[in-house]
Amino acid sequence: MGSPSPGSTASSVAEGSRLRTRVAIGSFSIGAIVVATLFATGGWQRRWNADDGLIVLRTVRNLMAGNGPVFNMGERVEANTSTLWQYVLWFFAWLTGGQLEWVAIWTALVLSVLAVPLAMYGAAKLYWPSLSASGLSLLLPLGAIIYIALPPARDFATSGLENGLTIFWVAALWVLFLSWSRREAGTSRDRLDTLFLAFVAGLAPLIRPEITVLGALVLVVIFLAPTTWRMRLGIAAVAGFLPVAYQVFRMGYYAVLVPNPAIAKDASGSKWGQGFKYLFNMFGPYVLVLPVILALVAVGWLVYARRAAPANPALPTEPASRGRHAKPEDDAETVALRKPSASEPSSTGLRGRWSSLQQGLRRPRTVVLVVVAAGLILSLYWLRQGGDFMHARVLLTPLFILLLPIMVIPVTVPENVRLAWRRSASPADDVVRRKTRTALGGAVLLGVIWISTVWWAVAVHENTLPGDGLDIGRVGIVDERRFYAVNMGNPNPVTAQDYLKFPRMQAMMDSIEEFHDKGAVLIASANYDEWYYVKLPDKMPPNTPRQVSVFFLNLGMTSMNAPLDVRVIDQMGLAYPIAAHTDRLPDGRIGHDKILPREWVVAESGAFGRSPLLPSFMDEEVVQQAQVALTCPATMDRIASYKDKPFTIKRFRSSLRQAFGFTKYRMSRVPEYEIQRCGLPMPPRIKPDK
Repeated sequence: MGSPSPGSTASSVAEGSRLRTRVAIGSFSIGAIVVATLFATGGWQRRWNADDGLIVLRTVRNLMAGNGPVFNMGERVEANTSTLWQYVLWFFAWLTGGQLEWVAIWTALVLSVLAVPLAMYGAAKLYWPSLSASGLSLLLPLGAIIYIALPPARDFATSGLENGLTIFWVAALWVLFLSWSRREAGTSRDRLDTLFLAFVAGLAPLIRPEITVLGALVLVVIFLAPTTWRMRLGIAAVAGFLPVAYQVFRMGYYAVLVPNPAIAKDASGSKWGQGFKYLFNMFGPYVLVLPVILALVAVGWLVYARRAAPANPALPTEPASRGRHAKPEDDAETVALRKPSASEPSSTGLRGRWSSLQQGLRRPRTVVLVVVAAGLILSLYWLRQGGDFMHARVLLTPLFILLLPIMVIPVTVPENVRLAWRRSASPADDVVRRKTRTALGGAVLLGVIWISTVWWAVAVHENTLPGDGLDIGRVGIVDERRFYAVNMGNPNPVTAQDYLKFPRMQAMMDSIEEFHDKGAVLIASANYDEWYYVKLPDKMPPNTPRQVSVFFLNLGMTSMNAPLDVRVIDQMGLAYPIAAHTDRLPDGRIGHDKILPREWVVAESGAFGRSPLLPSFMDEEVVQQAQVALTCPATMDRIASYKDKPFTIKRFRSSLRQAFGFTKYRMSRVPEYEIQRCGLPMPPRIKPDK
């Protein structure tokens, strides 16, 4: 029998390459569809709007009513941490005309679900060039399974908060950054794509302030990578224009450098002990340490295999691979960027080492190092901060970032497994047998890891915190969704009307209706069916509006049920600068460690702060002291910065100058101490001691 012809051999090789490509793409596609479907189903089953999510919608309501980006009419206070999220919701609410609560549910769910297969696609791009040419490779979801299996990940797929937007941005940045690392430098397409990458990275501070860590690291890499100074200026301009413009607006309009919740939750000091309690609170119920260990083992093998194996020349290149978009007019610049001239110093000199380092920045390895570094930095940041009061919420994004490189993993089965046991006839056969055995062992190892992770996900996907997550306890952490669902008897509290079943809410609405025209300060009582009230005098102080002011911790449900002309403020200071600027309580509940006494609100609202009209549990002496403390010049300036009307260019310039000082401004929560701090005269006692 004759040997096969060269044509038939080439055809066989091409057919084998097509089969390997179809298997890799098919396995990835099936995995992405299954994971996205499961995540969408789980997120929908656990749909809800958190009380904090309703806070965002109050601002959107004011935007749509023409009152500006404020929480309370007439008070320029930025009550939301994620600037971009509130404007995304405003846009889709305007576009669809839908009910705000459902706009928030669908927007968050769609972004959350899209984020996972998008992140998987990025990981597939990472591994594609190294897939073996001598075997079938399956791209199986690993990190994606770990993430969606966690109940809090599905809880915060909706919630009305910015988690969905955040992980979608992370996934998009991951894909764009990887594509940039493999693209031919200096082409027209490369310049446009690099500027777009810079724009997306620059959005970070508008999504969440701390996520700027990831955006900044990406920008540093693309700025330092080989390119022209003209391009670097373009990167800086495109990345910085929107966040810098908004920062100028924030300083001039709100008179501070950061959103009000950032001042209220004060990043000063550290709470490492509470942070590790928060970490254990996340890991414990789901035995999360098991998939973490399995993932680390998988990473170890993948790093070893990647170093040992050359890139696969038999598989077709990626759509965004190097050289795909090169054009004749770009050749000169491309060559200048990639090839040092003969006059340049050797790589042993300082300039040569710097050039070598620059060249190394534009590699997938750098992309992986950047995202892992960002994930670790963000994790440490939240541990230092003490975490949050909502179970697992703030650690979900760092976890998602750390899982990016293994959202999918390549499991490659050698093409001819029998070679692993074939008797050696030569040293070359020994090498082939050894490599085949190693590859087969790696495939088995990764397969076992994948199966074990799937088993873990099935076992824990419905686990809850001890006590069903309802007991806040000494650590101050609660399963927020279950807490509200159980307290209201509604597994899916979505609308503000749903929250009327929460204790005190219906009674609050009745009190608002009663005092809407006359005005009053409403203060929650221990009795769930009534509210205390403090009446306003017949003649109000100058520049003090006659209105109802609701003073309550749960800012979202109160504000979304109350009319827009009702002022809603809280003792933590999320929407109330006076509370936000008080000192942080060192042993307070995490996320709730500023508590403003009620007497401040009575004094600041112009209510009648004397017995017998003052509720008996409040101290008229303290109300009087608070009235004096509010005359502190610095405090009066701060109040004027967000209440002055009309809002003029002069006011904008003044706030712009004062923003730095107001951001750092702190006052005592105790009126008597605040009087002493400001050097004001202590008022005489209303009822002198006998």
